[in-house]
Amino acid sequence: MRSRTVRTRPVAALALLTAAAAVLGAGAPSGAAPGAPVAAEAVQRTQQAQQALQEQKDGCKPVPVPPSTADGPSVKAIKGKGVLVIGVDQNSYHWGARNPNTGNLEGFDIDLAKRIGRDIMGDEKKVVLKPVATADRIPALTSTDGSGVDLIVRTMTINCDNLDKVAFSQPYFNIKQRVLVPHSSKATTVDDAITNKTVCAASGSVASKVLDAKRTVKKIVQVDNQLDCLVRMQLGQVDATMTDDELAAGQSAQDQTVRLVDGFEQPETIGVAMRQDRTDLTARVNQVISDFYRDRGWENSFEKWVQPYLPDGSKDPAPYWPAG
Repeated sequence: MRSRTVRTRPVAALALLTAAAAVLGAGAPSGAAPGAPVAAEAVQRTQQAQQALQEQKDGCKPVPVPPSTADGPSVKAIKGKGVLVIGVDQNSYHWGARNPNTGNLEGFDIDLAKRIGRDIMGDEKKVVLKPVATADRIPALTSTDGSGVDLIVRTMTINCDNLDKVAFSQPYFNIKQRVLVPHSSKATTVDDAITNKTVCAASGSVASKVLDAKRTVKKIVQVDNQLDCLVRMQLGQVDATMTDDELAAGQSAQDQTVRLVDGFEQPETIGVAMRQDRTDLTARVNQVISDFYRDRGWENSFEKWVQPYLPDGSKDPAPYWPAG
């Protein structure tokens, strides 16, 4: 019988990462993604992700918000307070992580967050990037005590569970769930890696829900930040970790003692999250994402932060852009 899910606290000392916020001083386009012609496998992956998203939308019926450059009441209120606060990650290699040499946050999501802040506020000094744990993304958005954030740009999945609580921009990246294991593991597939094993996932993540539905998993260990799964795997406390494929690729590049197994679970898309009552902010963010794609900002960030760390045969950007 499988053990109940266990929620653990972060191994902060081993992660060697600070929690301070960094002060900066940033309508779905149609057509194919940037890059080389789309291979059959690339097309299939994009279609799978879009199909999964559409199935979710059919169940929770989100209302599409057209992109706009107009400043509605929510955007005006943010400008009135003089600062746009964006929740980001600081523990995900090449997505949102602190450079140990400079102390600056950097990665794909950080590039997008900066672009959103710059385009909306017009001044990078009026943008704050605030590190937020995976489990705290929604509470940070819905907080009413002044300690929260205006946006979340942190590999947040667009699904019915999340749409019930927050609004999303148009999708900006296709993802799927992958499994990491130590190099010493004999596992070659997802089933090999998780059956009768102790598996780690970030609390509140899609991976935690996927694992919870897998009755063959011996025990699920949930942590506040995905990096803590990597630390626990290094310490031998868990047998495997499940996370988004792009985060998994970054972690395997970060730590040469772990590797990806073959196979994936649940194609999905990620978007920028915000409060449900801020439709004008959603429209403004959608415009920024459209511009980010059209002026090749998306492709440039992909080539810098994501592409070099993908498995061979998966480096074409086409499958990762949620083409309209």
